[in-house]
Amino acid sequence: MNKAQVVDFFSRLAAENPHPETELESVNDYTLLVAVVLSAQATDAGVNKATRRLFADVDTPEKMVALGEEGLKQHIKTIGLFNTKAKNVIALSEALVRDHGGQVPADRDALEALPGVGRKTANVVMNVAFGAETFAVDTHLFRLGNRTGLARGKTPLAVELKLEKAVPQPFRLHAHHWLILHGRYVCKARTPECWRCVVADLCAFKPKTPAPRDRKAPSGAA
Repeated sequence: MNKAQVVDFFSRLAAENPHPETELESVNDYTLLVAVVLSAQATDAGVNKATRRLFADVDTPEKMVALGEEGLKQHIKTIGLFNTKAKNVIALSEALVRDHGGQVPADRDALEALPGVGRKTANVVMNVAFGAETFAVDTHLFRLGNRTGLARGKTPLAVELKLEKAVPQPFRLHAHHWLILHGRYVCKARTPECWRCVVADLCAFKPKTPAPRDRKAPSGAA
């Protein structure tokens, strides 16, 4: 896509959803961090179901350390890889208490130094909690970057770096949420619903998925 097409692309997504938000539920920066760690290879809905009762009682790293690994497992046992995730959440909570006064740091390197926190998780926390213009490349962003031609790359980092260069203001703050939600609900992995995509005519993906007989494509889409 050229620069004008990128602006048009995000303008259309923004018009549909002016104030996109993460679908992970949290009550503060700390619970956001925990929720993002738990969401690896799991759905946001599944994480939310497991953490609602947990976060009602455990909303600080000190409380999480007091709960302990076995106690945490009882809350998150419906989430995939819960044993490893419980271990990481307790370890990162201990690190926050020990090294950061119980506060979530607003720094990518400091976040990535925490157990169980990779670049994607750090980018989500920086964006949602601290308003940083970061691009958290999950499976949806990786797919959309390559499928649409917006930011092609062989690795998540390559796609992230291309998004850094390609996405202009005023779209940078919310760009990764627009892309995640678009990938989750429209540009799906197996069968993208091109017939209801507002940016279909800007997208490099061929062939487009045709509309069902009883549906019409939205205006502005191919």
